[in-house]
Amino acid sequence: MSKNIIITGTSRGIGFEMVKIFSEQGHRVLALSRNSETVSKLNLRGVTAFSFDLSKNSDYKKVSDFIESEWQNVDGLINNAGSLLNKPFSETTISDFESVYKTNVFGVSEMIRTVLPFMQKNSHVVTVSSMGGIQGSLKFPGLAAYSSSKGAVITLTELLAEEYKDSGIAFNTLALGAVQTEMLEEAFPGYQAPTTASQMASYICGFALNGQKYYNGKTLQVSNTTP
Repeated sequence: MSKNIIITGTSRGIGFEMVKIFSEQGHRVLALSRNSETVSKLNLRGVTAFSFDLSKNSDYKKVSDFIESEWQNVDGLINNAGSLLNKPFSETTISDFESVYKTNVFGVSEMIRTVLPFMQKNSHVVTVSSMGGIQGSLKFPGLAAYSSSKGAVITLTELLAEEYKDSGIAFNTLALGAVQTEMLEEAFPGYQAPTTASQMASYICGFALNGQKYYNGKTLQVSNTTP
C-alpha cells in the first residue's frame, strides 16, 4: 500500500538515496532541502521536491499547504536534515550554536509540529540522530554543538512519544554511526566509513515503514563502528 512520506535534507547523502528508494517502492514523497534541484531533475514517480530551509519560519506553511492540497494525510516524517560543525569549543560562538540548533533541534521540532495535525494512528516520526548524542558514547573534540544537538532530539523524541501516546502516532530516533557521506568527509576528512549512504538509506526506509509496530519513544543505535 502506497504511503505519504516527508523527508528533510534530501539534496545529497542518505536523504537523497531514501527518496529514490521510496519512489521505487511506489510511495509518494515530499523531498525537502535548501537545494531541491538534485531531486527534481531525477523526475521520479510520486516525488515532489521544493526548496525548504528549516531555519525559515515562513517555509513551514509551504509544507502544510502542500499536504492540505495534495495528500490530506502523512504516514511518515523522516527528520534527516542536519547541520554539522567541527570547531574547537573555545572558538564556538553563540551564533555557531544557534545555527546548528536551528536546524538540528528547532527545525526538527517545528517540522514535527507542522506535520502532526495530518498524522493518524500508525503514522511514524523518525528523527535521525547520531551516536555522538548518546549519553556515555565516545565523544569527539570539536563537535560540542553538533553532538549536544543530537542528544537534544533524543530527549525530545521520548517526550513526544509520551505526550502523544494515546494518538497511535509513534516517535523514534535512529542514532547513526559513521556513514560515508559528504557531511562525514567534511567533518572527518579522509575517514572511510564501512557503511554507504545507500545502505543506511535502505535501513532507514524499512524502519520508517515498519518500526512503529515495535517501537515508540525509543532510540536505536545504528552503528557498527566508531566514529
